[in-house]
Amino acid sequence: MSPEMILRASVTRNLLLAALALLAVIGFLTLGARGSWSFILAFRGTRLAAILIVACAIAVSTVLFQTITNNRILTPAIMGFDALYVLLQTVLVFLFGASAVSSLDQRAMFLIELTAMLGFSLALYRLLFGKVARDIHMLVLVGIVIGILFRSLSGFMQRIINPDDFVVLQDRIFASFNITDTTLVGLCAVITTAAAAVAWRMNAKLDVMALGRDISTSLGVDYTRTSMQVLALVAVLISVSTALVGPVTFFGLLVANLAYQLTPSEKHRFILPAATSIAIIALVGGQTILERVFKFDTALSIIVEFAGGLFFILFLLRGRGR
Repeated sequence: MSPEMILRASVTRNLLLAALALLAVIGFLTLGARGSWSFILAFRGTRLAAILIVACAIAVSTVLFQTITNNRILTPAIMGFDALYVLLQTVLVFLFGASAVSSLDQRAMFLIELTAMLGFSLALYRLLFGKVARDIHMLVLVGIVIGILFRSLSGFMQRIINPDDFVVLQDRIFASFNITDTTLVGLCAVITTAAAAVAWRMNAKLDVMALGRDISTSLGVDYTRTSMQVLALVAVLISVSTALVGPVTFFGLLVANLAYQLTPSEKHRFILPAATSIAIIALVGGQTILERVFKFDTALSIIVEFAGGLFFILFLLRGRGR
């Protein structure tokens, strides 16, 4: 295909994905609605906003992370964010009990989780990049090791915890999209929008960085500094997403690679909106089907993780990671 054809095809497919995402949003707000529209739109609108925030945060953070690692089978979850979230929930329930943790104000709990995950990521980045410039893959390896440590500690405490508290803990460590706190959603919306806007302004640099460290440096990009900026954005986005709804491991892998498959151009000005639209279609459309067809008989996060895990296995078998 010629560059002009690739450009037109990318624009057309992005518009189609955006239209499908809009249809999913309209369906979520209107299907099965009975009673006062002011109440319905306010109630569903808050939950919809939470889903849109998570979709945008996961899609953008995964694309950014895969760009700087130059590998399409990696996601920010490999850095141990989900393991840290589970460890934090486990420690709180272990020390204070499930009843005390459940009675804690939702906004206070969100700030605790967000502060812990951002503090962890900044400490890790400073440790590895503070004085000596190291390869980004060192950061990934350290993140894997720390994630294993967090999971081991969580597993140990879960084995000796009170059985009643363990049941509550199990419910807390699964992702839930039933968020109704408008203050919490508003704060997350501001943070996610700001981070996504910064990422969008960097799309030209990201296109160059996708070519690799050596080529990026030869083309005048400060690879280490830009990598740190991108990692900071990834940390903010994934911390907000995880603190808002809980850990979602394989979803980012699914939407990012579908965006690459469906979009002819690999430029980030097309990939980022495509990945975001696909994430919205999957989460909003999936939640709508779950509520209207299956009547909440299962959790959306379980279906999403199952599909993402299958895609991850197929991706490995096909050897498509770069």
